[in-house]
Amino acid sequence: MSIYEEVEFEDLDYDPVTQIYTYPCPCGDKFSISLEALWDGEDIATCPSCTLRIEIIYDEEDLPPLREDDDDDDESGGEEEEEEGEKKKQDEKGEEKKEEIDHNIASVLQKSLTVK
Repeated sequence: MSIYEEVEFEDLDYDPVTQIYTYPCPCGDKFSISLEALWDGEDIATCPSCTLRIEIIYDEEDLPPLREDDDDDDESGGEEEEEEGEKKKQDEKGEEKKEEIDHNIASVLQKSLTVK
């Protein structure tokens, strides 16, 4: 396929959250390429709405560092920590309840022995 245009890396828009570079396409949509793809040596950005493609002119030294996205692991780790914290709270409440019950039993026994 042919290249519609050569675009300098500096002319691309970058979204640091998604790590995606974009550039306006004449069709009204945007060409896009990921930072990871650029680090992998890819230099062709495609438009999802038409057949046009652009070539990105860049040096790897100009790229920002690639963020290691372990979002699924991070989220599940956070959920596990939350669950562990919740379980610990429940265990502590359970221990407090046991102590309260033991105290109440001791009070009832003491009263019952005093009455006799």
